[in-house]
Amino acid sequence: MQRLCYLPAVANATNQGTVHWGYDEENGPSKWDCLSSEFEICGSGKRQTPIDITTSIKADLPPLEFCYRPIPLTIENNGHTIQITADTAGYLKIGDDSYPLLQFHTHAPSENTINGKRFDMVIHLVHQDIQGRLLVVSNFLEVGDTANPFIDVLWEFLPQTPGEPQQHDVEIDINQLLPEEKEYFTFEGSLTTPPCTEGVKWVLLKQPSSISAEQLAQHNAVYQGNARPLQPLNDREIFSSN
Repeated sequence: MQRLCYLPAVANATNQGTVHWGYDEENGPSKWDCLSSEFEICGSGKRQTPIDITTSIKADLPPLEFCYRPIPLTIENNGHTIQITADTAGYLKIGDDSYPLLQFHTHAPSENTINGKRFDMVIHLVHQDIQGRLLVVSNFLEVGDTANPFIDVLWEFLPQTPGEPQQHDVEIDINQLLPEEKEYFTFEGSLTTPPCTEGVKWVLLKQPSSISAEQLAQHNAVYQGNARPLQPLNDREIFSSN
């Protein structure tokens, strides 16, 4: 049964033709499906993300081949997250399938959890193949003793307020972000933000990367709490590469 939505008029206000959604009480995750007919699956979907991974099926999964190259930095604060354009950075190859990278962005704390644990932050690397299939790599970050050099470069240009993408005369190499070990969990899910589109392949790297407490604080001064609550697993299976 479709639920009835009773929202104040402000919740459906538009900004340049787009629905204003967020993480606050009036326009947050519990209201997303009511903000627009295009967001209905946020409430009715059966394969939504994020999820809590407590059990998994060990499988002979193909290795992850990250074929990334350095790119100029284009960074933005889009009103929901810090996002870096990466559509010239290369691709991820899994078996016979190749997924070009489009962009990556941040959430704090992490959205997916492992045995109920939320990591301090997560970077989602969003890919899309030539058939239009989406794949998101989840790279967890947790506070350690030393700063992350890759994050240091990004945060030097961290935009404090929403605005247009800004190009900078500096190169970034996304390979520096990735953990040494590439073992992973994988499952079928959705986007974690409206319109919550399903049919997204998720790849969760098991080994987290490290950031310093100062780097986390810098991010959280701009965005903290931009993480969707956990969603039901329903009948999905989670596979593990080891």
